[in-house]
Amino acid sequence: MSDRHYYQSLTRVMVAWMSAVALAPLLVCAAVLGHQFHTAYRAKVVAHLEELVLKHQQQVGAFLRETAAELRVLAEIAPFDDFADDRRLAALLSTMQHEHGGVFVDLGLVDASGALVSYAGPFRLGRADYAEAPWFLAARKGDVTVSDVFLGLRGLPHFVVAVRVSHEGRDYLVRAAIDFAAFNRFVENIGLGATGQAFILNARGELQTTPRRAPRLDAPFLRERIWAGPGGTPVQAGDQPLVFTHDDPESGRQILYVASVFKDGQWALVYQQDEADAFPALYRTRLLAILIVVFGGIGILAACWVLARRMVSRVAAADAERDLLNDQVIEAGKLASVGELAAGIAHEINNPVAIMMEEAGWVSDILADDDRDTPENMTEMRRALDQIRQQGARCKEITHKLLSFARKTDERIKELDLNDLVAEMAELSEKRARYVNVHIATDLGGNLPHVAGSPSELQQLVLNLVNNAMDAMEKNGGDLTLATRLAGDRVVLTVSDTGHGMPKAVAARIFEPFFTTKAVGKGTGLGLSICYGIVKKLGGEITVESAPEQGATFRVFLPSAGKPGEDATPDRTPQA
Repeated sequence: MSDRHYYQSLTRVMVAWMSAVALAPLLVCAAVLGHQFHTAYRAKVVAHLEELVLKHQQQVGAFLRETAAELRVLAEIAPFDDFADDRRLAALLSTMQHEHGGVFVDLGLVDASGALVSYAGPFRLGRADYAEAPWFLAARKGDVTVSDVFLGLRGLPHFVVAVRVSHEGRDYLVRAAIDFAAFNRFVENIGLGATGQAFILNARGELQTTPRRAPRLDAPFLRERIWAGPGGTPVQAGDQPLVFTHDDPESGRQILYVASVFKDGQWALVYQQDEADAFPALYRTRLLAILIVVFGGIGILAACWVLARRMVSRVAAADAERDLLNDQVIEAGKLASVGELAAGIAHEINNPVAIMMEEAGWVSDILADDDRDTPENMTEMRRALDQIRQQGARCKEITHKLLSFARKTDERIKELDLNDLVAEMAELSEKRARYVNVHIATDLGGNLPHVAGSPSELQQLVLNLVNNAMDAMEKNGGDLTLATRLAGDRVVLTVSDTGHGMPKAVAARIFEPFFTTKAVGKGTGLGLSICYGIVKKLGGEITVESAPEQGATFRVFLPSAGKPGEDATPDRTPQA
């Protein structure tokens, strides 16, 4: 992953965590407080609606009971002849209308067969026959009956209150039609908001009053919801109204219903209202809370983004400083390695320099001779000059390798042949190895894929491991083996020595900066730390296996930069 992608990913992670930490309390508070307010406000509004519906239901029930009671009292105190005669019945109706404000529309006497015996009222009913009328069939079973609203012979909505009386051993019914407009006023003005309205529904799902607006009435649903008990009985418990909601199939809006059953479970006063209209403060508060959370969340995200960018910028600057320091440490490590190689290099250069000086002195002696121009002297001078040239080339090769290693680190990533690099470092270290009586052998795998890395950093890696191994064998000498192999998709470099080894406690800290087991003044503790940093930078892994007096084995696993060859057997013979 490139540095740019790494810092972008770090920015996203920091924004995600900081946003989560900042938004979590806001969301939790909004959810908890919103739920508490929703519960309390809804309960308060529903309680008010329950009280409103129950109050009007009691008023309607009281009106029906009072109307029936008035007719019962009239039937008991008035002579039967007053009911049987049309003129006397008209006088009774006039009295009832005067006393009760026109609630009674008409009066009539019906015999046991359903025939209208007498009638007083504004309609011309003649001798109507009610034998098959539902109200008549229901009235024959009880003393006082209040019918459902129906049109009847007059073609207008009304309902009938009927009282059973007896005369000369025969049963009659005194019936009165109640003013539907007066009855409807009990419920038509019940309503809150723009959509609240009430109506009365019977157990068959039929309207008994006319609502102010045509209700979005799902009669089957309401009938099943209100009269859902055994045998179609109401589910209302006691005087507590039934509260429920239902989705309007046309508009998709949720409708709130409050229903209270009366008239022996035959009727129900139903109040309906859109939830958004029933709980306006709740919906406004919910919208306000959403806006606060949204804009607050946007502000938090923006602040987190700015803060994360600043923090990541500082991290990037710190990383740049760290990389610069690491480069300086690597350069210092190189200088330390050059110092460790100096003794072997000096000894190696001394031999050709001595030869060159000896040959130069011999040439000077020849030139001082009087017969220097003889063929023998000229041949000897040419030989001496050739020897000086050869030894000079030898010195140049040695110094070239040393300068190539000591030059400033090249951080550019290239595809490298690890075998060539290991062989070069082994050759460069050969001089010091002979100086400390260490035998270097290489066992390089064939057809290895290239590895991606900085040439100078990989040189530093191999040389630090070699120098560390030779330091472990400095007193008694030993064998140092450099091996390369292919392991899956990684190239493995193994550096093994036969030195004094180290215990597990030391091996566990061997890659820590400035940790060293050498005497004061003989080590900085940076060599293996530099190796660890270089390997991790290349996306690899470095391990160590060691035990006291059993040497140490370092393994470096580097990702391959190309496809491995078909043959992974060694193609280089071990060399010293």
